[in-house]
Amino acid sequence: MTQRQAQDPWRLLLVEDDVELAEMLSDVLSDEGYSVDAAADGQRGLHLGLTRQYDVLVVDRGLPVLDGLDLLTRLRSRAVRTPVLILTAMGTVHDRVDGLDAGADDYLVKPFDLDELGARLRALCRRALDVTDVLRIGSGHLHVGPREVALPSGERVALAAREFALLWALASRPTTVHSRAELRRMVFHEAPASSIVDTYVYYLRRKLGRQVVRTVHGLGYRLGTL
Repeated sequence: MTQRQAQDPWRLLLVEDDVELAEMLSDVLSDEGYSVDAAADGQRGLHLGLTRQYDVLVVDRGLPVLDGLDLLTRLRSRAVRTPVLILTAMGTVHDRVDGLDAGADDYLVKPFDLDELGARLRALCRRALDVTDVLRIGSGHLHVGPREVALPSGERVALAAREFALLWALASRPTTVHSRAELRRMVFHEAPASSIVDTYVYYLRRKLGRQVVRTVHGLGYRLGTL
């Protein structure tokens, strides 16, 4: 998580296509001290979630353009670890299990009580303060908040969102060899014929050294060292 001052407002992204509900929640949450951005469809929510830093996300499931669970899956695959509360009318046990398995931290069914929503959001924000999203790369570290790598020398190298997502995917399972097709699907959501994985491996090696990603000939890539 990024550094924040105690007096700073919590930054919240609300992804909700019901205009009246979104306006009401934005007003209520702003009054509670949150800095609220709102998106009316999943594609806009994905863009904001990937390009801006938030402390908590509130996401509906039945969104236009991009479904809420698909939005959540894509955020998680690109190393966005911000706490997410799903707020939806889909409330069966199966629905809840699907939401939590997709990466949600909490699940609240409509109609809901505003006091309960507030309490759940405060709990997620408190939990976020206690979580440091860091993965080791040899004697270096990969930090989620600022999307950067701390080198053994102490130097920090900032990465672009897609560079970071690829390195995070490799570092999450450091002993696994990932095929190009798997990485295209998991990180970039690209067609099988795309050479995007090789391109971003090149970018990572240019910034961090050739050893940061190992090529396993005939199979794909795995994490290396710094």
